Amino acid sequence: MPGFQLNMKFILGLKLGMSQIFDERGSAVPVTLIEAGPCEVTQIKTKEKDGYQAIQVGFKKIGKPKKIKKPQAQKPYRYLREFKNGEFKVGDKIDASIFQEGDKVKVSGISKGKGFAGAVKRWGFKGRLSVSHGTKHELRTLGSVGMSIPERVVKGKKMPGRMGFERVTVKNLKITKVD
Repeated sequence: MPGFQLNMKFILGLKLGMSQIFDERGSAVPVTLIEAGPCEVTQIKTKEKDGYQAIQVGFKKIGKPKKIKKPQAQKPYRYLREFKNGEFKVGDKIDASIFQEGDKVKVSGISKGKGFAGAVKRWGFKGRLSVSHGTKHELRTLGSVGMSIPERVVKGKKMPGRMGFERVTVKNLKITKVD
């Protein structure tokens, strides 16, 4: 693919848990354990056929696939993601050895779902802590949600609702060890 060379390292992985290591000064550093790869390039998207250029990467093969509509040449993967990179061919393997200790990475994932949360937990509202007048069951309520002139609630108003289970990206994380 001429004119399409990005030197971006990427890999798919699953978070295994958290731990800690001690640095040279003796202070504890929190680390996240990730099962990264091996990933396989499953498809190459081209501008002529698909309208854009990308590669599709699969991670974590499914043991016994059920209800497959079409016969597939290879085992299906549980996770499929696309990346804009043009230096791979179908069947190429990507593993964690492409990273070295000390590399800075950007990690994206889905945050834990917290369920239905009020405005104090979800948005950090203060609530009504020290008031001398008013009703007694209003400590963690939202307060006024609108004004009298628009006569409606403005779009985007921070209100109670489902919290979490959304895409979160953390940049400039340092790789401490690669196994």
